[in-house]
Amino acid sequence: MNISSIGGMLTNPNVLTASRIAATPVIVVLLMLPSNRVTAFLAALVFSAAAITDYFDGFLARKYGQVSNLGKAMDPLADKFLVSAAFIMLAAAGRVPGWVACIIVIREIGITGLRNVMVGAGQDISASRLGKFKTGFQIAAIIPLLLHYPYFGIDLHLLGTWLLWVAVVLTVWSGADYVIKARPFLQ
Repeated sequence: MNISSIGGMLTNPNVLTASRIAATPVIVVLLMLPSNRVTAFLAALVFSAAAITDYFDGFLARKYGQVSNLGKAMDPLADKFLVSAAFIMLAAAGRVPGWVACIIVIREIGITGLRNVMVGAGQDISASRLGKFKTGFQIAAIIPLLLHYPYFGIDLHLLGTWLLWVAVVLTVWSGADYVIKARPFLQ
């Protein structure tokens, strides 16, 4: 393998998707360690960096014509791994109610299955605008919940909790929206 082919792989959007998947166990391990400002900050930093790749992998794939079937399949799964693992670990740490984590994880798995049915029916499975808002608020809630401790006089846990309630509403709403739109294809 020569240098140019290595450089070509590093610009491949699928590498960004893979990095999001690889970041997930790092976040889990950081949240398993005794909670303090350092581990909280590191978990939030790794999560934030991974979340940012979600925008760039799709942008780069479209811009440089590198859209692939692997990328189409792995991108939404990488998002689900990252968000679901974060919510499960936040629930285990007592920072998020367990039932909230269950609603979010069940919705993510259920809609992924539903999207597979839609693909089989030849339908477009692109994320809806509502689904994108849902993801944005989930990420916006997770970051301050990971940070957890007050910084500069700001109660980040409280901020994350408020964002979480918006995310829960959008999670349920967007899930219902997907089911309603997919209903004609579920026979």
